Amino acid sequence: MTGPGSGRRLRPIATMNGNALSSRGPAIALLETSSIAKGIEATDAMMKQAGVELLMTTIVPRGKYLVMIGGAVADVEASLRAGKDIAGATVLDEFLIQNADPQLPAAIRGKVKVASIVAVGIIETKEVASAIFAADAAVKAADVTLIEARNQPGAKGMVVVTGEVGAVRAAVAAGVATIKRDGMLIAEVVIPYAHEALVKSLTS
Repeated sequence: MTGPGSGRRLRPIATMNGNALSSRGPAIALLETSSIAKGIEATDAMMKQAGVELLMTTIVPRGKYLVMIGGAVADVEASLRAGKDIAGATVLDEFLIQNADPQLPAAIRGKVKVASIVAVGIIETKEVASAIFAADAAVKAADVTLIEARNQPGAKGMVVVTGEVGAVRAAVAAGVATIKRDGMLIAEVVIPYAHEALVKSLTS
């Protein structure tokens, strides 16, 4: 995850065939902790628990730690449980997606370039994991283009999608529906006919 205010990338996200997040299976999971040290310890436990692939580890502002793994569903589930057990009270957020959408990798790495925008949908979350999980649901629910799904200044998470007005409304609604924890959703916005100047600001 990169971008303004993002932390030091320790290991890049891996891709296979341009869209799959892991060569070991279709599932991905992300664990977000408030402690860097506990996050590293949790990562070790996750890798020892099952045959998963370490896709990414990142330190983000306010001393938070993100780790993403990929592999077979059962292996990823077991590894995530192991990481949560070790991280304990430092766990801020987590998710598991059994079959990640192909648009997700590029949107996690950085802003996706688009030639033009129609409607724009934005989901802003308190933590990063919730934003990525919401992004996957959003792009699976409607015909939209995912511009980004990653950490922002202050270690918040943000999802940006574009497409026809109805599709963007449906995508944002589906993404927001995945955010279950109280206080995790900061804002949801749909701009029906976005000004063309937003193309540059949202994608560069």
